[in-house]
Amino acid sequence: MLMLVDCSNCRTPLQLPPGATSIRCALCQAITRVADPRSLPPPPVSPHHHYPPTGSSGSFNAHYAPPPAQQPPPPVYNHMPSFGQTPAVVPSVNGRKRAVICGISYKRTKHELKGCINDAKCMKYLLTNKFKFPESSILMLTEEETDRYRIPTKHNIRMAMYWLVKDCQPGDSLVFHFSGHGSQQRNYNGDEIDGYDETLCPLDFETQGMIVDDEINATMVKPLPHGVKLHAIIDACHSGTMLDLPFLCRMERSGRYVWEDHSPQSGIWKGTNGGEVISFSGCDDDQSSADTSSLSKVTSTGAMTFSFIQAIERGHGTTYGDMLTSMRTTIRKNETDMGGSSGGAVSSLLGMLLTGGSLGGGLRQEPQLTASEPFDVYTKRFTL
Repeated sequence: MLMLVDCSNCRTPLQLPPGATSIRCALCQAITRVADPRSLPPPPVSPHHHYPPTGSSGSFNAHYAPPPAQQPPPPVYNHMPSFGQTPAVVPSVNGRKRAVICGISYKRTKHELKGCINDAKCMKYLLTNKFKFPESSILMLTEEETDRYRIPTKHNIRMAMYWLVKDCQPGDSLVFHFSGHGSQQRNYNGDEIDGYDETLCPLDFETQGMIVDDEINATMVKPLPHGVKLHAIIDACHSGTMLDLPFLCRMERSGRYVWEDHSPQSGIWKGTNGGEVISFSGCDDDQSSADTSSLSKVTSTGAMTFSFIQAIERGHGTTYGDMLTSMRTTIRKNETDMGGSSGGAVSSLLGMLLTGGSLGGGLRQEPQLTASEPFDVYTKRFTL
């Protein structure tokens, strides 16, 4: 049976494959050795266990309830466990193109959004048809999935992020797309210019907590090796610096831009291990993103996801500067019609949900571009 052990360095819970005597932590790279896995006590199985809040210190001490004993998952990160008796082999970790797509509607809750699962489906269609991502190399996490390990819970999203960058090789192209609620929380270690960490809200965020940008950076950004490219597309509120990348492209409406250095004053490196990470996000850190039907005129979508896909389909995505300009133009032209639900303004600062209602005279969101290294946005060609 699969066992859980805490990383000997950062205490992150790790799943020890059967028979293994050591495991490397995906976050801090420390190797934890176990003399005899069979002597380990089984992990807690209480269905009512609550994770402690994820702080900004980088320590994640939650303990996960294991899968049912009759359906042990295969070795961690190489495959995701299946819902049934037979393990489902999902995307090979040696694939040249790999993606995680997460869409959360929070259905039947007071935080419900209408367009997020549609965003996920549209993004999958774009990746498979336009950018030739093998369907078998795309991991979908939505509430519509029948496999319990593909429901977008905090645990499953964490495992999906680990899987996305696991054993990647030079030349690999990775994509992480998230459409759902985003939020902020007070930062206490001084690594945020505005004093707040950005957070993603999994389906079970009310009981299990949010996923903080420090963890997202440590999981998907820092380990990325030379020659590997990761694109993140984050359609959520307060998402401007959701990956905690060192540089933000501050662009004026005229098209002039400057790269702002968002490196922490502490000197902590928020970049990669030689790879390249570029993130498009729905809005600035202090803005909301819309979940609206005014753009497609047919169904609800995230304004950012819609404008991202439209820029590509209309041939406006030649360079990164073209992409950002096109996305902003699309949203700006429709902002007077887009006063619908906010696409994820979960505010831990006020201790309340700011979902629904008007955005006060139209949408106020500007898609943002952040990167692990600055570049000329008008000469660097965009591709996934």
